Amino acid sequence: MDNKINIEDIENIELSYLGLDDYQELKSAMIASYTTMPQSYWREHQIETLINQFQEGQVVIKVNNQIAGCALSIIINYNDFDNQHTYQQITGDYSFNTHTADGDILYGIDVFIKPEYRGMRLGRRLYDYRKDLCERLNLKGVAFGGRIPNYHKYMDTLTPKAYIEKVKSKEIHDPVLNFQISNDFHPTRILKNYLEGDAASNDYAVLLKWDNIYYEKVNKNPSTNKRVVRLGLIQWQMRAYKNLDDVLQQAEFFIDSVSGYRSDFALFPEFFNAPLMAEDNHLSESEAIRKLAMHTATIVQKFSELAISYNINIIAGSMPEMKDGKLYNVGYLCKRDGTKERYEKLHVTPDEERVWGMQGGNQLKTFDTDCGKIGILICYDSEFPELSRLLADEGMDILFIPFLTDTQNGYSRVRYCAQARAIENECYVAIAGSVGNLPKVHNMDIQYAQSMVFTPCDFAFPANGIKAEATPNTEMILIVDLDLDLLTELNQFGSVRNLKDRRKDLFDLRKLNT
Repeated sequence: MDNKINIEDIENIELSYLGLDDYQELKSAMIASYTTMPQSYWREHQIETLINQFQEGQVVIKVNNQIAGCALSIIINYNDFDNQHTYQQITGDYSFNTHTADGDILYGIDVFIKPEYRGMRLGRRLYDYRKDLCERLNLKGVAFGGRIPNYHKYMDTLTPKAYIEKVKSKEIHDPVLNFQISNDFHPTRILKNYLEGDAASNDYAVLLKWDNIYYEKVNKNPSTNKRVVRLGLIQWQMRAYKNLDDVLQQAEFFIDSVSGYRSDFALFPEFFNAPLMAEDNHLSESEAIRKLAMHTATIVQKFSELAISYNINIIAGSMPEMKDGKLYNVGYLCKRDGTKERYEKLHVTPDEERVWGMQGGNQLKTFDTDCGKIGILICYDSEFPELSRLLADEGMDILFIPFLTDTQNGYSRVRYCAQARAIENECYVAIAGSVGNLPKVHNMDIQYAQSMVFTPCDFAFPANGIKAEATPNTEMILIVDLDLDLLTELNQFGSVRNLKDRRKDLFDLRKLNT
């Protein structure tokens, strides 16, 4: 006789805490669910203990006010148990005295759906509840020993490990294990003699885990790390300035403006200080750029002071700098805690090399900030995908690209490469450039820019991958909020996972020692 419930007969579905007055119905539901394991139901005093110790962990799902399924859980300190633990050990010989509110793992004791309600995705609701509870309690993850009820059919020819691999590759169907894997639980090890009397699994189980990507280690010290980060992009107008003080005054105006909106970062363009070369326009291009380099130390010191006074991290675009007799294109990250870090343009353009005699740098690294880990690539470097991939492997959340382009062709190269970097590295990318003209500076006559912020292309982000964009060729600032938790979620559960799905068995990328 088929007792399966029809969808059209369902009036309501409710997830609720298990109550002791539900016990008799719960007992009947367990007996109906575990037909191959007679007498496998919890006694009333055991359910009472679970409810009293940890009510949030004990939930039932009711269809038309009748129990259709149940999930029971405790919290444990996982390090208190051997990796080859048994069900009896985890439950404290079924007394649940292993539960502790100070634990780090939500351990699943039981989950079942009555046969007539199976196929309605009710089990997924119970698993989703466990995940939400784990996140809410800031636990490291969810774990449980999963049965492999079809293993007895293959135990003479396959080891448990080989069986699991064939289930994962869809060569063998195991309804329990397939369901758990489809709900983002990953097998971590085989548990031998886990559940006594589970003949269908030959007493084996699979330790399945779900990692809470939002887990934060408890820090007793005050923490300022932010998960929603505000950027202030400065689309800088090239114009004539009388002297360095004029340039710094204009820079402070922009820093003051973006700081007024409580931005966490201010991003300046590449060579934003180029107008100062006008006073040396009578010199050759290579001499004029070296004279400009003499201002760099003063600008960096001033920006560092502004970072502190305006409580903002400043990415100071880029400037020429002389080091050991060689000319480099460099920038400085001036943090609001007073520290400074240097970054270099690794690939100079043919024009920079030919006209100015500029050298490519050698330093590539990420930077730790109070708003996550960031990377900075100057203009042309964004067109070399290996660089940003190396930074992504170091955990970069936001890639900043200060740039300077004269024509729309040059801008398009930076713009489209930057957007590709956001997709392939599952990160945010912010680009900021200069606009306007410098008729009295050789080799810096015209500028074209549209500052933008790019995102990956997935459901949590804009469909076109553009978070915000400035008006082309107009001096302005762009204020943008970025949620770093969306990147964490994308990395684990995205429609595609560019970082995780790389075929490292075929190719690898590494940074050489320099």
